[in-house]
Amino acid sequence: MKTTPSQKSNSPALQNVGENLYRSETSNIYYALFKRNGKQIRRSLKTTDKDLARRRLADLRQKVGRLSSDSAKKLPFAEYRVDEKTGEPTKDLIGGLAHRWLEFAGVKLKPSSYDRRLRTINSLAPHFSGKSVASISKLDVEEWAAKRTTVCKARTFNMEIETLRLTFDYAMSHGLVLDNPASHIDRLKLSRVKLHIPTRQEFKELLTTIRQCRLMTTGCNESQAAGNLVEFLGYSGCRLAEAVGDHKFGKPPILWGDVNFKLRTFTVTGKGVDQGKTRTVPLFPPLERLLREMKSKLPMAPKAGEPIFNIQSAKKAIETACRRLGLPHYSHHTFRHFFASNAIEQGVDFKVIAEWLGHADGGVLVARTYGHLRAEHSAAMAKRMTFDAAAGQPENVVEMPQATYR
Repeated sequence: MKTTPSQKSNSPALQNVGENLYRSETSNIYYALFKRNGKQIRRSLKTTDKDLARRRLADLRQKVGRLSSDSAKKLPFAEYRVDEKTGEPTKDLIGGLAHRWLEFAGVKLKPSSYDRRLRTINSLAPHFSGKSVASISKLDVEEWAAKRTTVCKARTFNMEIETLRLTFDYAMSHGLVLDNPASHIDRLKLSRVKLHIPTRQEFKELLTTIRQCRLMTTGCNESQAAGNLVEFLGYSGCRLAEAVGDHKFGKPPILWGDVNFKLRTFTVTGKGVDQGKTRTVPLFPPLERLLREMKSKLPMAPKAGEPIFNIQSAKKAIETACRRLGLPHYSHHTFRHFFASNAIEQGVDFKVIAEWLGHADGGVLVARTYGHLRAEHSAAMAKRMTFDAAAGQPENVVEMPQATYR
């Protein structure tokens, strides 16, 4: 039988055992070897069974036969609109493989997820500029990965490699490429970020400092509004966008009509036209007190359609207060963590906390994020278990009267 020379010194020697079918002399695994449009295609069929190898060879040849090689040779990874005045490409994605995939996948994506994928494509595009889809190889992707892992965070890299894989999976399904050049690149392991959560005393001092009228860029009313917003986030567990809204992604702010003082509940509206995942949450006592105080200080009773907050952010106020108090750099999201940690310390179940926060995983994320807090709280509570027969009767235990029987 004929033996084909190895293309690399470490490649196994192959014996020809049929039309386009070869077998490794060392492992007995079968390989497909044939040409299409002058390009040699060599693939492991991943089996030592000859009949199965023949079936896989036939499937591979059909797959290769469906390849639109001409389209792939002309199709760029991403194409952008060119500014007529400057002649420079803009950020407006108008064509290419990435555009095709995003238009297909975007139907099921939330507006914020669509925007994030688009920004990821914008980050990927420069690395594959000037190359057609057919010419992007595993080596190209490896070179990209080697550079990106040194300049971006693991979470960013993982989003980019996931987007790259999905894009080329789409290309494979449409017969543009035979293999996914990004399939062999692993995601980076995310390091656990240590949460810095203020204590209740620190939270109180932070609110007092924020409400002081000493901020250079704001007045007393704005400082008070910033303090109210921070306090609301800490008592409700809401995200910033849930409290003040996000016009870019169609997220309305929380309104006075969303608060039901009689039933002691408030409603958090989801994103988008269909209002996404809207949830109803109990009006916790500290939150009820805050909202009643805010309402009483308004010049007239607010209408149901009026937003509770007229500011979009308390970022500068938080940064200034943290700097003055010598606290870590807190953000709006810190006070969502503050809410969850306090709920855990009160013994609230993870599943219930997840429902309050708007998670749909039944408490998995809450347990993973705050589980260590439950352990710390449990250890602190364990110290209260002081009853010991050998040590005598604890001072805080009241002896029950002896029962009398007649």
